[in-house]
Amino acid sequence: MSAAVATADDAPAGPAATRADAAAASGAAVADGGPGTAANSADASGTAEVTAGETAAGTAATPGGAAAGAERAVRGAAGAEQVPVEADAVRTVAEAAAETAAVSELVTGSAALPPASLSPSRASDFMQCPLLYRFRVIDRLPEKPSEAATRGTLVHAVLERLFDAPAGERTPPRAKSLIPGQWDRLRASRPEVGELFADDPEGERLARWLGEAEQLVERWFTLEDPSRLEPAERELFVETELESGLRLRGIIDRVDVAPTGEVRIVDYKTGKAPRPEYSEGALFQMKFYALVVWRLKNVVPRRLQLVYLGSGQVLTYDPVPADLERVERKLLALWDAIRLATETGDWRPRPTKLCGWCDHQAHCPEFGGTPPPYPLPVRAAEVPARPLP
Repeated sequence: MSAAVATADDAPAGPAATRADAAAASGAAVADGGPGTAANSADASGTAEVTAGETAAGTAATPGGAAAGAERAVRGAAGAEQVPVEADAVRTVAEAAAETAAVSELVTGSAALPPASLSPSRASDFMQCPLLYRFRVIDRLPEKPSEAATRGTLVHAVLERLFDAPAGERTPPRAKSLIPGQWDRLRASRPEVGELFADDPEGERLARWLGEAEQLVERWFTLEDPSRLEPAERELFVETELESGLRLRGIIDRVDVAPTGEVRIVDYKTGKAPRPEYSEGALFQMKFYALVVWRLKNVVPRRLQLVYLGSGQVLTYDPVPADLERVERKLLALWDAIRLATETGDWRPRPTKLCGWCDHQAHCPEFGGTPPPYPLPVRAAEVPARPLP
């Protein structure tokens, strides 16, 4: 419950599989994520905030119908608390690829499938804009990679691979030397990111972009000392099913475990730290992961740590079971709203300043566009029975 720089000794535990195993481990996670890629909005814009009631109200149909039902569901479980959405919580290219791999085998050549699980990114999508959630999860509309998101993926890969080296060799020069090779690997696995610099024949923009990645990597060494860290897990895919049947899943950047068994969950952000009034929104993703670890291992992580490489800051939070129970109630209410929108086919756009970075303006009614035909069966929104006279 504090915001401070965490020490290397405060620690976090590792449940499931690595990112490389994500597709196999999440075979049942049918339609949580789509094939698109979002920019790192913290690099481009700022932070959006919605209330739980506004989230559900943007979901649906007629007064007294789906919209009201969704709003009641979220307000009832979340107590109408504000649920800030951290703009930097959007997925990187690698996260998009992992999500696509997890569903491609089940959806290729088949009809669209309703959502079957929830990740922090998709939960944030729905809170930001229900129609965006539909475009990514149900329609699976393609999105262009961005320089910011791709740079985030590259930096994450470098920081992950650095721990392959012995502790004494984890130095800034060693880390920066990994960038060219990891960039080559990223282009080989995701050819579309190479198009980012197709109009840069002299390579000037690419060199500048790689230089910015070097600066982020170098700044990390001012925030943490990798020679004193031996992560229990890196790029860890986790998944659990709540008693309600809701399946939660995600990818944790790093898990540290202290000799005493205490668990620390660490996430790298290549954007800047949010203003203090938005710190709760920034921690939403981390509390989500903490809930998954708690339900998987019956261990509440000792510390949640966000490392902001863009601004050189570290945000930490020490959760307690009551925090995670509140997050679980909010997620259940959110899932009720998502299911209601899925069944009625009523996905409302929610205009914010983040719309300027959305790839789907051509399909959004707010920009004069038309969504593609809804690919799932729908039912009429239920109308509450009138009271007897």
